[in-house]
Amino acid sequence: MQWADVLADSSLQDLPYKIELDEYGRIVMSPATNRHGELQGDLYFLLRRALADQGKPLVECSIETAKGVKVADVAWRSHEFLNRYGSATPYPRAPELCIEIVSPSNRRLELQEKIALYLAAGAREVWILAEDGQIEIYGAAGRLNRSAFLDPIPLE
Repeated sequence: MQWADVLADSSLQDLPYKIELDEYGRIVMSPATNRHGELQGDLYFLLRRALADQGKPLVECSIETAKGVKVADVAWRSHEFLNRYGSATPYPRAPELCIEIVSPSNRRLELQEKIALYLAAGAREVWILAEDGQIEIYGAAGRLNRSAFLDPIPLE
């Protein structure tokens, strides 16, 4: 299955799950909590306010990776990225910042794989946000003490 097939399939509309494709074209679904949605909104508005002059955030950002289409919960795209890729779906490369909010169904190995996939696809940073607000930041060199995008990251 291709991403365009997922988007066109009316039976997959309005599901209370995040949908991704694995490297074999199989659909993978993850249920999200209301806290998850709240954190997505908080991150979107934080990035919108703090980095508005440099680019735009996006919720549910589909990205083609080496292991299928992954969907970052929140991403931030520079003006340069937007000029190059516009609203391509999925993006053929990762935006500069990709953020995953940990869901109850996420496994640590799955998150580590997404970090590696987003970085390999071009992200400069990947944030992993736990539902309790704790943030881990990763770059090409591994785990980072602070973000090059925002420091500190003022989440409520």
